[in-house]
Amino acid sequence: MGSPKKNESKGFFSAMTSGFSMFGTAMSRSVNGLLGYEGVEVINPEGGKEDAEEEAQRGRWRQEERDSYWKMMQKYIGSDVTSMVTLPVIIFEPMTMLQKMAELMEYSHLLDQADECEDPYLRLVYASSWAISVYFAYQRTWKPFNPILGETYEMVNHGGISFISEQVSHHPPMSAGHSENEHFTYDCTSKLKTKFLGNSVDVYPVGRTRVVLKRDGVVLDLVPPPTKVHNLIFGRTFVDSPGEMIMTNLTTGDKVVLYFQPCGWFGAGRYEVDGYVYSADEEPKIMMTGKWNEKMSYQPCDMEGEPLPGTELKEVWRVADVPKNDKYQYTHFAHKINSFDTAPKKLLASDSRLRPDRYALEKGDLSKAGTEKHSLEERQRAEKRAREEKGHQFTPRWFDPTDEITATPWGDLEIYRYNGKYTEHRALADTSGEEANANSVEFNPWQYGNVSAE
Repeated sequence: MGSPKKNESKGFFSAMTSGFSMFGTAMSRSVNGLLGYEGVEVINPEGGKEDAEEEAQRGRWRQEERDSYWKMMQKYIGSDVTSMVTLPVIIFEPMTMLQKMAELMEYSHLLDQADECEDPYLRLVYASSWAISVYFAYQRTWKPFNPILGETYEMVNHGGISFISEQVSHHPPMSAGHSENEHFTYDCTSKLKTKFLGNSVDVYPVGRTRVVLKRDGVVLDLVPPPTKVHNLIFGRTFVDSPGEMIMTNLTTGDKVVLYFQPCGWFGAGRYEVDGYVYSADEEPKIMMTGKWNEKMSYQPCDMEGEPLPGTELKEVWRVADVPKNDKYQYTHFAHKINSFDTAPKKLLASDSRLRPDRYALEKGDLSKAGTEKHSLEERQRAEKRAREEKGHQFTPRWFDPTDEITATPWGDLEIYRYNGKYTEHRALADTSGEEANANSVEFNPWQYGNVSAE
C-alpha cells in the first residue's frame, strides 16, 4: 500500500487523493469483506426498463407524466434548476429544506462524545461520523419543498439541543441554521447549486458548516462531497455522493479525509466510505471504514496507513432502526421532525410544520397540496413586488448578513451569522403555556405583510 504522506510536487491534497485511491481499493477488498459487506444491490446507474417499472410501481410517475415532464425539462439541460422550475407535487416529500437541515442532528450525541474526548484524533472520528450519519437520510429520492423567504424551522426536545433555521434569501436560495447544547454549537450557511443533466442532476453543496466544541473551544470545518441524483425521469431514482469529505480542526490543523465510493453497476461500491484521520504534520493516525447507510468503524494505523499490531476495528456509529415500508423512506427521527412533539411552546408562525402544502401532502391530499403550493408561491411573488415598490429590502430575523465571503470548491458563499435573538425569544416564549399545532396557528412567514395573490 502506498504511503499517504505529503507529496512535495503535487501538494498535500493531491497526495491524499492518490493515497486514498489505493487505500479505498484495498479496504473494500479486505476490511469491508471482513465486516460482511459482500451484499450488492442491483442498480443500473444508467437506468433501464426494469428499474423504470419498479419506480412506476412506487407511484412516483405514470408514463404520461414522465413523458410530459421530460418534454418540459429538456430545455433546462446544463442549467442550475435550484429555483427556476416549477415541479409537480407528486415528486415531493412532506418536508422542507429547512427541516432537512435539522436531520443532521439525529446523531448529535456523537458531537457530545467528540467534546468529551481528550484524544484529538479520536475526536475527529466522532465528529466526522456525525457528518456521515445524515447520508442515510439523504438517500431519499423525494424532493423537499423549497422554503418561502422568511420561513423558519424550530426543534427542541432532542438531546438537549435547540435548533433554528431560516430562509435568508430567495434568489439565490440560501438557508442559515444554528444549533447548540452544553457540548457544542453548530452554524451553517447553505446555498445549493445544481446542474441539470437530463435524466440526472448534480448538486453542489456551496455552504459552510462550523462546529465549536465547547470544552476546549475547538473549531471544526466541514466540506462535504457533491451529490448526484440519478434517473430522475426514466429508471429507478437513487442518490449517490461520490468524492471526498474533509473535516478540518481549524484550531490544531488536524483533519480527516474520507472518500465516498461511487456507485457502479449492480451497486458495486455504493455506500462505502474509507479514509484517514491525519495529524497537522499530515501523518495518518487513524483509519476509518464503513458504509454511510449502515455503520462506521475505526482503527489506529501506522505511518503507512496499515493497522497497528494488537489493535482492532471498533464501531463508532451505527444507523438506528427505521420503519419498514415507509412511503417516504423516513427514519423515526424524520417523523419526529414533522411532529409537534419536537416543537417548542409558542411556535413561530413561520415554522415549516405549519405550511399548508406540506401538511396536505403529509395527509395524502395531493390535489390540495398542489393548490396550496401554488398559492404560497404566488403570495411570495406578490410580497416581493410590494416590497420592491416601496424600495424596501428583506431582512432575516434570526441571522445577520456579514461582509465575509468564503470560497468553497463550488463557488463563493456569502456568510450569515446567528445573531442570538432567537435564544432571547425562546427564553421568553418558554415561560408561556401556549402550545402550537397545525390547526391553531396560520402559516405566516411574510415580513413585509401577509399579502394575498391578486
